[in-house]
Amino acid sequence: MALGKGSATIALTLDDVRGVLATADAELFVGAELDPTGRRVLVIIPDGTRTAPIPLFFRLLYEQFGRRVAQLDYLIALGTHPPMAPDAIDRLVGATAEERAEGYPNVRIFNHEWDNPHALETIGVISRDEAATLTDGLLAEDVPVTLNRLVSAYDLVLICGPVFPHEVAGFSGGAKYLFPGIAGPDIINFTHWLGALVTSMHTIGVKDTPVRRIITRAAEFVPRPVVCLALVMRGMELHGLFIGSPTKAWSAAADLSAQLDITYVDRPFQRVLSAPAAIYDDLWTAAKAMYKTEPVIADGGEVIIYAPHITEVSYTHGRLIDEVSYHVRDYFLKQWERFKDVPGMILAHSTHVKGLGVYDAATGIETPRIAVTLATGIPEERCRRINLGYADYRTIDPAAWMEREADGILYVPHAGERLYRLRGT
Repeated sequence: MALGKGSATIALTLDDVRGVLATADAELFVGAELDPTGRRVLVIIPDGTRTAPIPLFFRLLYEQFGRRVAQLDYLIALGTHPPMAPDAIDRLVGATAEERAEGYPNVRIFNHEWDNPHALETIGVISRDEAATLTDGLLAEDVPVTLNRLVSAYDLVLICGPVFPHEVAGFSGGAKYLFPGIAGPDIINFTHWLGALVTSMHTIGVKDTPVRRIITRAAEFVPRPVVCLALVMRGMELHGLFIGSPTKAWSAAADLSAQLDITYVDRPFQRVLSAPAAIYDDLWTAAKAMYKTEPVIADGGEVIIYAPHITEVSYTHGRLIDEVSYHVRDYFLKQWERFKDVPGMILAHSTHVKGLGVYDAATGIETPRIAVTLATGIPEERCRRINLGYADYRTIDPAAWMEREADGILYVPHAGERLYRLRGT
C-alpha cells in the first residue's frame, strides 16, 4: 500500500508533511525488515536538475529518524550527469558541510559514479527471453542489472524524489531513481535505447511503458528493502507525498502528476519558443524543453530552445554526440551496422532531441517531422555540425512571443517539467 496525501489544488503544509512521515513511521516502518531503529539507512535523492524541496526532506527525515538510526546517508542519483561539487551539494540539501557536521553528525552524502566499475556491483540479470516479453519484443538481449555497491552496505533504502512526465520512462520517479539513477552503464544504455525505439512521443506521460516494466523488474533484484517517498510538485509547491513500495507510491504520485504536470491545448502550434529552466546547464539536460513541447508542435513546425546560459552540448557525453550528431530514430535503425557499437544512451538522446521523422536509406535523405533550433551559447558552427538549427539568441525577445497563441506561436518559460499535449491524445 501507499500512505500519503495529495491535492491537485492545495499545496501541502509543513504539518501535512510531518503528519505523513509520522503516519508512515507508525504504520509502515515496523517489523524486522523496515524498522530503521539502530540500523544503517541510505536515502536516494535527485541532483539539482529536478525541482523538489530536498532541503525540507533532508531536515524532516533527520527529525523523524536521524537520532534513532546508526547512519542516515544520502546518495545522489546522478545517472550519467556530472558529479555535484561540494557547494552544489550544500545548496541541494540546504545545509553546508559545517552545518551538517554539527547538526547531522551521522549523515554523509555521496555522488553516484556510473562509470566507475569499482563503485558498482551486478545484482542480477534480466534474461533475453524475459526482456523480450517485458518490451513487447522490441529488445531481446540479456540485461545485467548493475547498481551502486553502496546499497549493499545498508539495511534499508529510501527513495525520495519527485515524479514528472518523462521522455524515456513515461513518468519519472519511483524505482527510476535506482535505474538509471544509481545504475551502471549496461542497464542505462538498454533502457534509454528502448525508450528511443518506442519514441518519446509515444512514451511521455504514459504510466505503463516498456521501460517502466524493465525498471520495475530490475528493482526486484535489489538486495535490501526499499521504501519510496514519491513527491508531486506544481511549480515550486509540494502538492503530493506518497510513501510505500517504489511501485505503489510511484503509481499514486504519477496519477496526481498527470493532473498537475500536463497542459492540454486544442490545436498544434507552428512555432514554439521553449526556454528551459536555469537548473539545466547543458543541452543533455535542457533538451527536456524539446521533449515536453514536441507533442503540440505541428508537422513542419519548429521548436526553438532558447537558453543563452547554455554553452555545452553535454559535459559528460559531448565528444560522442559530436561524432554521432542528432538524427531521427530510423536514421540509426536503417544503418545499424554503422551505429551498433555506439552506447544506447547516446543514440537515444540524439533521436529524442531530433524528434519523429523518417529516413530513406536508398537516397540518404532524412526528413524530421519538425525543425529543432538552438538559441543558446553554443556556437553556430557546432550547431550545424551536430545537425541542429541555429539562431542568435540576442535577436530573440521572449516578450514578443508572449500572448501569441492565436497566431500559432507558443512561448514556454521555465520549460522542462510540464508536458504539453493535444487534447484528446
